Amino acid sequence: MTIDRLKEVVGNSATLQGWVMGKRTGKGLVFLIVRDGSGMCQCIVDETKVSPETFEDAKRISQESSLRISGTVVADERQIGGHELHVTELQIIGESEDYPITPKEHGVDFLMDHRHLWLRSKRQWAILRIRNTIIMAIHDFFQGEGFIQTDAPIFTGNAVEGTSTLFETDFYGEPAYLSQSGQLYGEAMAMAFGKIYTFGPTFRAEKSKTRRHLSEFWMIEPEMAFHDLSMNMDVIERFLRHVVLQVLAKNPMELEMIGRDTTVLKQVTEKFPRIPYEDAVAILKGEKEVNGQNAVKTLEADLEAAKARLEAVLADINDREAKLKTPGMKKGEIGFHQAKVQQLKEEQAELEETLRNIPLWLKSAREFRMGNDFGGSDETVITRLFNTPIMVYNWPHEVKAFYMKRDENDPRWAKGVDVLAPEGYGEIVGGGERETNFDWLVEKINEHQLPMEAFEWYLDLRRYGSVPHSGFGLGLERLVAWVCKLPHVRETIPFPRMYGRIAP
Repeated sequence: MTIDRLKEVVGNSATLQGWVMGKRTGKGLVFLIVRDGSGMCQCIVDETKVSPETFEDAKRISQESSLRISGTVVADERQIGGHELHVTELQIIGESEDYPITPKEHGVDFLMDHRHLWLRSKRQWAILRIRNTIIMAIHDFFQGEGFIQTDAPIFTGNAVEGTSTLFETDFYGEPAYLSQSGQLYGEAMAMAFGKIYTFGPTFRAEKSKTRRHLSEFWMIEPEMAFHDLSMNMDVIERFLRHVVLQVLAKNPMELEMIGRDTTVLKQVTEKFPRIPYEDAVAILKGEKEVNGQNAVKTLEADLEAAKARLEAVLADINDREAKLKTPGMKKGEIGFHQAKVQQLKEEQAELEETLRNIPLWLKSAREFRMGNDFGGSDETVITRLFNTPIMVYNWPHEVKAFYMKRDENDPRWAKGVDVLAPEGYGEIVGGGERETNFDWLVEKINEHQLPMEAFEWYLDLRRYGSVPHSGFGLGLERLVAWVCKLPHVRETIPFPRMYGRIAP
């Protein structure tokens, strides 16, 4: 029996196999929190209802020891998962001694060095189950809309986004690169099948340590024949709405576990604002308001609020730490204040980071020049004014990839779209209409100093039955980060690969 099926056998006996996440003891009682991969369950061992040997095993069992445990299933909405097990038998399968990740606070570097064990924690379990729902919802959406999944190669002989972020490798004596994107191959497959999507690992050799960057990540890249930019944005909006609603429907327990306020996620049913690049720049610089809110003034108010809150948090920490020095304090009260101090220190760290970031965001916003691409801080400033994803479209062609279609009526602009997630999360989707003008495409390949011979096959797509077509790429980990409201993408993938980290 797995924990997620306990609701089917309430009042009956069941046997679970899993690991001990936590333990506490009372007079004649041992409370074990057991996980088995499908869920978590409190198991109560009563000294009067089990053998002396079983009770001794329950008292000595350590964190992350594996066990087989039997008992009667009792419904209790107060417990995690809504059920608990009143134990009759317990067998230790594998002992765990000196487990390194304890309930005390650990630094990020320590946890990342022990990622193979950190995955067992409740928070990481919840995040990666949400990731699984997102993956399944992605397939469900595209298959339901008549797309077929196709696979692009991981070894490529040419760049897609530019040569500066390529991982080069040896391919039987010839240089080859790990794929930055399957998009070019996706275009070829769309000319054969109409609507396709690829879903696979991609690689960017960016020496960046921001909260949004990984060196290895998963991309979803649909390509659609006979779709213009407007139709492309329609697909993106339906797609994101479907995925988020699936998470809300299937992962309420996991979202609660990670403390995710779902208010903003529920607003995904509203129409996504579509904003031309020029208007987005005006919003960023505080020259245009959104629903009465000014980006620059909002940031200035946020800065003052963060200063005031930090002062209050520090005072609360000092007060509670002074109380902990009081002689004769009860064990329960000590535990309460210690937990609160840890929580306050986590908030302190977040506030201090906010106070470091906001002045930088303000400087970037005030100095931003029309025609530049948005940086992460610029996207953060803009999206803080919205509660739904927003679509910024019609970009300066100089900042977009060589394959992006130029506007026939005003060649200054490329028919691209970036979808920016709210709450300061920034770009999660980049896409647009693809260039069909053969001469302009050749011009852009030369402008980007790419080897023409490597793109002859790609130019064939314009020589033989070219049609208007569009597509986009979604970074899975950035989507998971926003849906879960995580401070860094490193928690969105089981084993992150990023600048400076390739282990475990």
